[in-house]
Amino acid sequence: MSTKQDSLLRFRLKRNLERLAAREGRGTELVSLYVPPGRQVSEVVSMLNNEYGTASNIKSTTTRKNVQDAITKVTQRVKLFKKVPENGLVVFCGAIPQNGPGSEKIETYVISPPEPIQVYLYRCDAKFHTEHLQEFLKEKETYGVIVLDASGAAFATLRGKHLDTVKQITSGVPGKFRAGGQSARRFDRQREAKMQDYFKRVGEHANEIFLPIENLKSLILGGPGPTKFDFEKGNYLHYTLKEKIVATIDTSYVTEQGVDEAVEKSEDILRRIRYVEEKKIMQKFLREIGQDTGLATYGENEVREHLKTGIVDTLLLSEDIEFVRVTVKCSSCDYIKHETMKMHEAPEYEQSISGNACPKCGVPTLAVKEVQELIDELAELAEETGTSAEILSGETEEGQMLKKSFGGIAAILRYKPSN
Repeated sequence: MSTKQDSLLRFRLKRNLERLAAREGRGTELVSLYVPPGRQVSEVVSMLNNEYGTASNIKSTTTRKNVQDAITKVTQRVKLFKKVPENGLVVFCGAIPQNGPGSEKIETYVISPPEPIQVYLYRCDAKFHTEHLQEFLKEKETYGVIVLDASGAAFATLRGKHLDTVKQITSGVPGKFRAGGQSARRFDRQREAKMQDYFKRVGEHANEIFLPIENLKSLILGGPGPTKFDFEKGNYLHYTLKEKIVATIDTSYVTEQGVDEAVEKSEDILRRIRYVEEKKIMQKFLREIGQDTGLATYGENEVREHLKTGIVDTLLLSEDIEFVRVTVKCSSCDYIKHETMKMHEAPEYEQSISGNACPKCGVPTLAVKEVQELIDELAELAEETGTSAEILSGETEEGQMLKKSFGGIAAILRYKPSN
C-alpha cells in the first residue's frame, strides 16, 4: 500500500470484505479464487475448465447451473489478464439470492490485494472465503506501554488505532516518611525491600502480558519521577523485552491518563501507528480552524468545491459516512443533476424519479444513471487533483469528533481560497 493512500485503500478493502462476508448462497454455489503472483494464466484457466467439468456431476439442476455459470464468469475475468498482477488476483463469483428462492443473480467481484498473496485456492462453498484477505487488515505491529512510579503501575498495548490498558496494580510500598519510633536506616531497608518486590511484580506482569505477543515491535516506559529509571536498570524484565525498550518518557500519572500521555509524547517513535496518525491529522485540522487561518474547511459542499479547484492538501473523511451521491440524467437532452442522500433512501428515490419530465426539455425521460457512495466519490475527486485522502476510524476520539462535530467531511487546504 502507498503511504499517502494507505487509510483509503484499507478502508475500501475492509468495506468490500464486510459486504462479501455478508453474501450467502444456496448450497455450495459461491466460488472463491485466489491466484498468487507468478502463476500462469493458462494454468489457472485449465484448472477452472477442469472444475467446470467436475461440476457437471452435481445432481441438483439449479445448483449445477449456478456453479457452472459462476465458473464461466470467473474464467472470463481471468482471461482478461495477460499475466497475473504483481500482488496476485482474487475473484469471487456466485448466485446470490436477491429476494428469496428462485431470485438468484450471478454477482462477480474482483479484488486487487494490497500486498502479494501467498495462497493458491479454488473453493466452492455457501459463502465467499475472505479470510486470506482479512489478514491484510490486521495491524501487524504492537507496541507495549508500561507507566510506573512508587505507588503503582499500568500496562497497555497499542495496536493500530487500539490503545488498551490491560492491567493496573498498586505497589504496596510505603511513602518516604517513616512512622514514629522507627529508625531511618531500618525504615529505608524495609522500604527498599518492598520496592524490590514491587519491581519484581511489575516485571512478572510485563512478561506475562507482552512476551506472548508475536509482533511486539517496541516497549515504552513512562511515569513521574526516577522510579522508571530504577526499574529499567534492574533485571526485572525478560531480556527480550528489555531489548525492546525504545523510550523512557516523563508522565504526570501512572493511571490510564499516564498511558495516554506516554503515547502522545512518543509520537516520533510511533508515527506509523494509525492511532497517532489520526490524532495528528485531526489536531492539525483543529489548529487551522481554531486559529481561523482560512486553511481548513468542512461540510460536503464547501469541501467538494475546494477539491474541484485543486486547493485541498488533505481530505478527511469519516468511515461512518452513510451517504451516496446520486446522478440523474435526461436521455433526451444534456440535463444532469446530482443529489446527496442517505444510502437507504436511494432505491425509493430512483423509483420516484424514473420517467419524470425533464425540467429542461419537458420530455419524461429522467432516470438515475449512477449511485456512488459519497466516500468513493469525494476520494476520486481527491485522487484526480493529487490530494491525500485520509479515512478516520469511528473507533477513535478524533474520528468521532470528525463525524459528530464536522459532519464527517473536512479538508486542510494548500492555501487560502481567493474568494
